[in-house]
Amino acid sequence: MANPLREKVEATFADRTLLASRDHAEAVMDVIDRLDRGTLRVASKTDDGWVVYAWVKQAILLYFGMRRMKVHEVGPFEYHDKIPLKKGLAAQGVRVVPPGVARYGSHLEKGAILMPGYVNIGARVGEGTMVDTWATVGSCAQIGKRVHLSGGVGIGGVLEPPGAKPVIVEDGAFIGSRAVVVEGMHIGERAVIGANVVLTASTRIIDVTGSTPMEHKGHVPANSVVIPGVRTKSFPAGDFGVPCALIIGERKPTTDLKTSLNEVLRGGDIQV
Repeated sequence: MANPLREKVEATFADRTLLASRDHAEAVMDVIDRLDRGTLRVASKTDDGWVVYAWVKQAILLYFGMRRMKVHEVGPFEYHDKIPLKKGLAAQGVRVVPPGVARYGSHLEKGAILMPGYVNIGARVGEGTMVDTWATVGSCAQIGKRVHLSGGVGIGGVLEPPGAKPVIVEDGAFIGSRAVVVEGMHIGERAVIGANVVLTASTRIIDVTGSTPMEHKGHVPANSVVIPGVRTKSFPAGDFGVPCALIIGERKPTTDLKTSLNEVLRGGDIQV
């Protein structure tokens, strides 16, 4: 089915001179407005997995080029940036605690809570999700419903190339304090990521719950409980420990996030 909005954005991305046309410029602005209102998103889950809409990310990149630096005053705070902040939070049922910042073009669903953290353009934060103090949600990241991003969590942004998968954190996941999730990592539903775990596209995620280790890359399976780990790797200068992530158990559906994590850690005599 033809999508005139997509066609205009893709044509403009291929030929930036088309931004001089009112119709093409308005098409870009329309995409950002729909992202802000939540009627459009960068990626969505289908029966065949997650689908990334590269043309929507193209519109974000074009929008940056269209904007000019401007001073924004919010009470005693002054900002100097291209992108305005979200507005109408009360009507949307979203709580933002000062000095939390959500950029225009991001979307926070009803019941989401943003403590003094940050949500970038193109990102989506699901219903009932907590973005705790100093947690950051990078551009285009897709955060599910009832997720807890603990204090200081870093969710990376993936804006370029436009077809690249953003970071995805599915419903009910718990991301522990100071954990880092970047480079298009996919966290499955109800997974528990312990404090200080670093997950990148190249991180070895090793399931150590069975008699032999099983490795994953780029994806943490649903209900997994993950802690920081180290594996030995040989280099010309000798053997050294290289960071990895360890799946040490499975979250039980009958218990809450914190209880699940504590039970698994106690069982393995591990503290994080």
